Amino acid sequence: MHKRQFIKTLATVSLAVPFSNSMISKLFAQAEQNPSTDIITDDQFWLKIREAYNLKPEYINLENGYYCMISESTLEQLIIETREVNLHASHYMRTRMMEDKIATRKVMSEFLGCSIDEVVITRNTTESLDLIISGIDWKPGDEAIMAAQDYPAMLDMFKQQSERYKMRNVMISIPTNPASDQEIITLYEDAITPKTKLIMMCHMINITGQILPVQKVCDMAHKRGVKVLVDGAHAVGHFQFNLSELNCDYYGSSLHKWLSVPIGTGLLYVKKENISSIWPLLGDSGYEKTDIRKLGHTGTQPMQIERTVKYAVDFHNNIGSDRKEARLRYLQQYWTQKVRGKDRIIINTPEDPTRSCAIANVGIEGVTPAQLSERLMSDYNIWTVAIDFAGVKGCRITPNIFTLTSELDVLVKALTNLAKE
Repeated sequence: MHKRQFIKTLATVSLAVPFSNSMISKLFAQAEQNPSTDIITDDQFWLKIREAYNLKPEYINLENGYYCMISESTLEQLIIETREVNLHASHYMRTRMMEDKIATRKVMSEFLGCSIDEVVITRNTTESLDLIISGIDWKPGDEAIMAAQDYPAMLDMFKQQSERYKMRNVMISIPTNPASDQEIITLYEDAITPKTKLIMMCHMINITGQILPVQKVCDMAHKRGVKVLVDGAHAVGHFQFNLSELNCDYYGSSLHKWLSVPIGTGLLYVKKENISSIWPLLGDSGYEKTDIRKLGHTGTQPMQIERTVKYAVDFHNNIGSDRKEARLRYLQQYWTQKVRGKDRIIINTPEDPTRSCAIANVGIEGVTPAQLSERLMSDYNIWTVAIDFAGVKGCRITPNIFTLTSELDVLVKALTNLAKE
């Protein structure tokens, strides 16, 4: 190869090297040395963080709630781990797999603030929560309380249990703009009867982004002798909380959402005292009834994904949970404040900024959610998802830390123009 061509190729390769976690940490350290700069609102700073991702230039991605793409550094580690597992093949699975599974559970238990003995890795939130819903020893007449805004897959599982075991499902509806936490607590409390066995609730409602007062509901429910199952699909890696302090009995989440772990990774938490009473989905005589690992048995698993979790957590920690939450909330408030109250524009997300974070839902009077999402993509190159469920009609808007306010300005312009039509 000619020397000049070699240097050109080397430069191209160097540019392709993804940001390391330490580089991200240094960026924040340098920026914070200037007290006059507000990192959270400084797009020029987040433009540098954006370089840690490989984004498609053809459209603005405002649908990160389904699956938040992993950073390039995490992707590189996934490739390395895939090669490593493939290299050792069955020898790895029989000699090192169990050790690595424990290590991943340790990483996540420390991240969430709970015991390793209460955590198992799953494939997603649906699997995690359905393991509990199907694993409870339901008796005819038992009751479970849930909300119309809960995720359809879990509602379907409750319907199946009702048909199978003759238990009863009690449905409530969560107001978009509650007057207080007590209004939410009272809704669940008023639905409790002597036959109530379980409450299922969202930590963050996926269609509107509303954050619910989980700890307060759990405290109330436990006084009434009722256990609580929490859908935390959109909470882990999105906003800060301590899982043990929530005081819930069961908690499920998808790590491939806001924690940006490789897709197909979830988590199930079960408070120690509840583990023995849950039936596993698949029979496994290898663990005691009190061992949460009995709930993680689904056959041979892609260990390269589990081995990559720690790198995604490292990336998140270098961004900083507090910084990430603040930036995500700022981005949501940035665009919702510009369109909230405008003619024909409907915001299906609480106005109180403490009751939401990155996720918000917007609709336009006279326009179906499907029509709105289609127009946003065809006319403005904005990728979203249409929501038409539980009385919520609009598009869910989910920016990520790589999203810039200039992109949200395009959204504001699009909504304003479409509302005028």
